Amino acid sequence: MDSATQTFHQRTVSIKLWPPTQSTRILLVERMTKNLITPSIFSRKYGLLSKEEAEEDAKQIENIAFAAGDQHFEKEPYGDGSSAVQIYAKESSRLMLEVLKRGPKVKEDGEVMQYEKATASRESFFDISGGRRSFIDAEEALELLKPLKEHEKSYTKICFSNRSFGMDAARVAEPILLSIKDQLKEVDLSDFIAGRSEEEALKVMNIFSSALEGCVLRYLNLSDNAMGEKGVNAFGSLLRSQNNLEELYLMNDGISEEAARAVSKFIPSTEKLRVLHFHNNMTGDEGAIAISEMVRRSPLLEDFRCSSTRVGSEGGIALAEALGTCTHLKKLDLRDNMFGVESGIALSKSLSAFGDLTEVYLSYLNLEDEGAEALASSLKETAPSLEVLEMAGNDITAGSAAALATCIAAKQFLTKLNLAENDLKDQGTILISQAISEGHGQLTEVDLSTNSIRRVGARVLAQAVVNKPGFKLLNINSNFISDEGIDEVKEIFKNLPDVLGPLDENDPEGEDLDEESDDEGADDKDDLESKLKGLDIKQGE
Repeated sequence: MDSATQTFHQRTVSIKLWPPTQSTRILLVERMTKNLITPSIFSRKYGLLSKEEAEEDAKQIENIAFAAGDQHFEKEPYGDGSSAVQIYAKESSRLMLEVLKRGPKVKEDGEVMQYEKATASRESFFDISGGRRSFIDAEEALELLKPLKEHEKSYTKICFSNRSFGMDAARVAEPILLSIKDQLKEVDLSDFIAGRSEEEALKVMNIFSSALEGCVLRYLNLSDNAMGEKGVNAFGSLLRSQNNLEELYLMNDGISEEAARAVSKFIPSTEKLRVLHFHNNMTGDEGAIAISEMVRRSPLLEDFRCSSTRVGSEGGIALAEALGTCTHLKKLDLRDNMFGVESGIALSKSLSAFGDLTEVYLSYLNLEDEGAEALASSLKETAPSLEVLEMAGNDITAGSAAALATCIAAKQFLTKLNLAENDLKDQGTILISQAISEGHGQLTEVDLSTNSIRRVGARVLAQAVVNKPGFKLLNINSNFISDEGIDEVKEIFKNLPDVLGPLDENDPEGEDLDEESDDEGADDKDDLESKLKGLDIKQGE
């Protein structure tokens, strides 16, 4: 056995996984309660639970799941408890899904049966987005929108996406929208002017905006319309009349800093906003500062996406500080911006407020070691139910691996880990592998591609994930794994060949260096041991 692997096995991590602390159990109940009362595809079909009923169900689910985990642990009292944690998590997920599919309990006073509710929900949704993407003229618009004129149906949600409206079609739609706007709650106008000239597109937007002005919406999607500032102004009357929005989508809209300021200025209230998506725009720092003002006015925000928006350090710091007021945040996506170290540190100071965070996407932000360590240290102390962690492409080296590993070891509900395109090398990879080897029964995907990993790191990582139930993909492509190392990894996955990702872009030129690293393991022993000592973690503490 090579010396690096010997060091890895000699310095094991002390992880106490079972039983979970009382605070962890309470947090799981709170998380399940919020999931049960959050509108979803299930609630639209089966009905939405009240908060009181959701709390009662969540407590029952947690008690049953805990009993199942505890019963299993009693059969193997000398184990590390990882399998008990796995049963606890799986049983919680299974029972919660059953409750979602059951819907609200039917009351004795004759409340509407669930099938009738589901039917009513389907009838309230009008959608013309199916089929091929196409231009529509006045005649086709008249035929497509005919059902909206039938008064016996009360549509509350409309989707005009994937159909391109010109002036003639917009004029047909205008009186129909005026007649139903008081009943509308959700409007999807994404990608509805594709291929039109700017002049015609702006006129169409004005017509729709005027027709829908004053409707009380909870959901508005204006994505994929290349609006820019002119388009935002064209929708001004609709935006100005919205005081109850819960979800707003403005993705791929050419939102410049001026357009971002207009959006922030137009919408009078975002106090009820739960979802705000600004993906793939030209927002920049000044635009991000305008968006941060919206974020600061949105205390109930649960899902924020501002990825690929050309935001630098100044805008990143503004967003990070504003997010500190969003204590209900569950999903955060800031990928592909130019934040830098200072923005990463600023964001780490806000992370402590995100106790409910389940998904965090922080890839390609130029965080470097200092920013990554700050975020990992902060994240370790919060978000006990984190499921997705992505920090790819941030120039993270093995020097930050200990902080990352300590954080990851504490996240026992993690399903996806992406640290691709960094520089963790074998030393960092071994630390990450040790962190995920114990527990982590729900882990399904790990990506450490393009990390200068060699034979030892690849082997240890493969061994850490191969026996996890439900594991789907290990990506270690584009590394420096020798031919012998590739053979070893393939042997580890011989019974699960589809779980191991492609290895066609590996560069085996590091073969000789692999052998040198075996000989030089003693030189790195003290450093590796010190890093592994930092992984003395007990769940719930």
